[in-house]
Amino acid sequence: MTDRRTFLHSLAAGAAGAATLTLPRFNETAIKRLGEATAMAGSRSALGLAEDEAYWATIQRAFDMDRTMINLNNGGCSPAPTHVLDQMIRDLRFSNELPVEHMWGVLEPRIEAVRRELASDFGCDTEEMAITRNASESIENMIFGLDLRRGDEVILTTQNYPRMRTSWAQRERRDGVVVKWIKLDTPVKSDADVVARFAEAITPRTKVIEVMHVSFTTGYVAPVKAIVDMARPRGITVLVDGAHAYAHIPFRRDDLGCDYYGTSLHKWLMAPIGTGFLYVRRDKIKSLWPLMAAPADLDDNIRKFEEIGTHPAANHNAIAVALTFHRAIGAERKIARLRYLRNRWVDRVVRESNGRARMMTPVKPTESGAIAVVSIDGLDMGQLRSWLLSKHKIVTTPIVNDEFAGLRVTPSVYTTLDEVDRFAEMVIAGVRRGLV
Repeated sequence: MTDRRTFLHSLAAGAAGAATLTLPRFNETAIKRLGEATAMAGSRSALGLAEDEAYWATIQRAFDMDRTMINLNNGGCSPAPTHVLDQMIRDLRFSNELPVEHMWGVLEPRIEAVRRELASDFGCDTEEMAITRNASESIENMIFGLDLRRGDEVILTTQNYPRMRTSWAQRERRDGVVVKWIKLDTPVKSDADVVARFAEAITPRTKVIEVMHVSFTTGYVAPVKAIVDMARPRGITVLVDGAHAYAHIPFRRDDLGCDYYGTSLHKWLMAPIGTGFLYVRRDKIKSLWPLMAAPADLDDNIRKFEEIGTHPAANHNAIAVALTFHRAIGAERKIARLRYLRNRWVDRVVRESNGRARMMTPVKPTESGAIAVVSIDGLDMGQLRSWLLSKHKIVTTPIVNDEFAGLRVTPSVYTTLDEVDRFAEMVIAGVRRGLV
């Protein structure tokens, strides 16, 4: 297997050769910085490196951040590393010079290199990988693309993402499908209990289960493989909403066994805003209708899901640069650091809140990643979020629904220890003295 150092050197060398015909041009300073970080890491374990502030300071310098603000809401959209943004801007400028030639003729064909690299990283065939604009577009291709009849049942949890719930509600109104809702405990009791909840809701009319790989409400990592293994022998299709999972927690396609998977790349891959992918297992492509119409000769071609009309090539081509950055850090190193940052604030807030802080997120090593949700007895979560932002310039997001209220906190690889410590300090101050 190619190591990270060899991978980075090959990219730098290729920039001067034929590879420039298919891959975006990489910022030499960025590649050098990644090389320096890789050298600093050496052969140390991911866990051992998680606390090395010199290494992570090198990674942090890849971002142009406003450090007068503390961004702990990276679950919505993440800032892209500076060299990723630069790549997109260069391609936008080049496109604008002569769009019909530069954008369509020169840049758009490079999507095939992006497709190849994403498929390799995800662990699927190149012809199973469609480049989309976000997880919602990917999953709506699944939701509206499946042939379902009146009375067919679909199982979702009450915490599934609102856009997906809205999409199924439209199929319910238009096509007469039946959406069955299951409620999971917060935090969940166990993976086995989650699988059992889905299994208990199945009837002879059940055709589809939609599951979030990583819950946007709590950060819980669902047992996707176990759900697929339970559902497939019963002829039930499992759609996976991976919006918060890809490039966040380490996994590959075969770890899940799923036939359909959709994700955003502007979250944890830190690609430009408006990028995502849709995976459809090859033997399922022909039977899944695209969200926007494609010609019949594309029926069994994964590219039919990319028939969206005129769109910028710059955004999706810069995915290749973001993927390089992700690979240079390494998936195991990345998740170890994210969990280290999560545990740092969670341990302090829970310990010093006089019993008022309760975690809505299971924080055992494999049950969640960077995303964690805390509920504070006696504090309104919307008011806490506003107080942290207006008084202390800390960005978080409240999660308030019929089942619980909490504050979602999501650091990233550019987040410093001082920033998570500042957040914990202010939450504890709010608990002790009130939001004043």
